[in-house]
Amino acid sequence: MLRRIALTLILTVAASARAAVIYDEAMSGDFSNSGLIPTVLSVAGGSNQIFGSTGSVGGIDRDYWTFAIPDGLQLTSIVVLPGTVARGVVSFIGMQAGTQVTLPTNTSTATGLLGWYHYGVSDIDSDILGAMSVPSLGSSGFARPLGAGNLAFWVQDFNVGLSPYGFDFQLEPVPTPEPGTWFSSIAAILLAGICRRR
Repeated sequence: MLRRIALTLILTVAASARAAVIYDEAMSGDFSNSGLIPTVLSVAGGSNQIFGSTGSVGGIDRDYWTFAIPDGLQLTSIVVLPGTVARGVVSFIGMQAGTQVTLPTNTSTATGLLGWYHYGVSDIDSDILGAMSVPSLGSSGFARPLGAGNLAFWVQDFNVGLSPYGFDFQLEPVPTPEPGTWFSSIAAILLAGICRRR
């Protein structure tokens, strides 16, 4: 009986790990090379892993995708996954609000982006969302975590050769206040109303 429970638990964990990969260029095809028509992805609560490759092999391969954070969820982290390679020490990821990346590929500023980051192998297993949130070179910056809404992403590496990457977008439920907090808030509002009336 104990073995059966352990086997069920192992299979459940393995199934969850597979379900966490929402896009893998090696199996699903190349990401869009246009920020105006990015590949549309679907995300859900928990782990949402994306794998691809960028770099320069007969031209720059830029990857663009977009997804909508569903109501009731928030983006809490973007973790760089093992296997990520940056040919020129660092590669680039940018994020824009909406369903498109509208910046031209030859831009010299980050104006229009919410945030961006130069990631490398030293970032593997690290959350880069905090670094992306800091305004830089014209990006607006943002408060963490990011709530419901559309986001578009741009990944590239100018260096010769392929640079594989992987990101885990962690979405967690928006916390709801505990009942005690609700009662305290209501009591405070009622007390303020009574005091004002007097």
